[in-house]
Amino acid sequence: MPVSPALAEDLAAAVADLYEAAEGVLLQKLRQALAEGIDSPVWVELKLASVGNLQAAVDEVLAALQADASGAIHEALAEAYERGQQAAVAELGALGVGQAAAAATAVPTAPIVDRLAAAVINDTGPVYLRILRSTMDTYRDVISRAAAAPALGAQTRRQAAQSALDAFANRGVTGFVDRAGRSWELRSYVEMAMRSAVGRAAVEAHSDRLGAAGVELVLVSQAPEECPLCRPWERKILARTGGPGVRDVQVEHATEDGEMVTVKVAGSLPEARAAGLMHPNCRHDVSAYLPGVSRVPEPQATRGTYEDSQRQRYFERQVRKWKRREAAAMDDAARTDARSRVRAYQGRIRELVGETGLPRKSHREQITTAR
Repeated sequence: MPVSPALAEDLAAAVADLYEAAEGVLLQKLRQALAEGIDSPVWVELKLASVGNLQAAVDEVLAALQADASGAIHEALAEAYERGQQAAVAELGALGVGQAAAAATAVPTAPIVDRLAAAVINDTGPVYLRILRSTMDTYRDVISRAAAAPALGAQTRRQAAQSALDAFANRGVTGFVDRAGRSWELRSYVEMAMRSAVGRAAVEAHSDRLGAAGVELVLVSQAPEECPLCRPWERKILARTGGPGVRDVQVEHATEDGEMVTVKVAGSLPEARAAGLMHPNCRHDVSAYLPGVSRVPEPQATRGTYEDSQRQRYFERQVRKWKRREAAAMDDAARTDARSRVRAYQGRIRELVGETGLPRKSHREQITTAR
């Protein structure tokens, strides 16, 4: 079967769930720590004295998260690589060509998986310090706002605390900046890093197995709502390895010994991937191209546009934001308001799906809580 980053995206989501659950636990701990004794005249002094207790609780959550995440990252990458290998075996087996037996020979996985896992763990290392700083900064900010507000007559202490908690729930733990300079919230950052890694593992495994079977050409599919980075490579034939550039190559017919076939190659798979193909969330796949046997498919009509899919992602983020606001609410009024905002954005998603035919991905509207 063809392979794409989507083959292993559930594995990336499972790892991201760990971080989102930890973020939810920390939000609850913040709310509980701040709500305790909030009507006491010495509340500010009590909260300042409790900073160490909260930091110890946060450190405990982060230590558990780090241990769980490291193991989960390695397991996810190993599973992604295995899926990629099995996809190649199944694909060649279904085509009924002689290379299927060669493809069935196992390719060593440990070095590749270890390398990819180490890269992800290194990339997500700063996450833990950022979570600690963000949580503790929010706690101190709430105390500062709540202490000043009554004196200024602007808000009650409870309202000031709720306002600061709302701000934290709105943004989540943020401040992660990728190499392109884009800023990410916690779950999105981790899921992006994991989607990139598991997608790479699956695609590399598929390519390795095809190489073991002597297959050197692959075909890129057409995908719905394709992005500008991927569009130039749709329905193109690529060399599995080698240099960049369009060229005609002479290769032997896949089933006729001695018969040569001319194939127009648009470039190499590494070249296409370096240009953006197979990025996280990419819906394209690559499959074995057998000279003289495989055919480039005709263009197919798409559903919505890339811009439509990005609108859907925005609405999903808003749903998750207001669900966090609901979890942070210190009274029924705030909870009711947050819940109504959730329903409003879910309604906009339903409208968009109805208008465009895009699939609704309800799991992307959920926030993960600790179990």
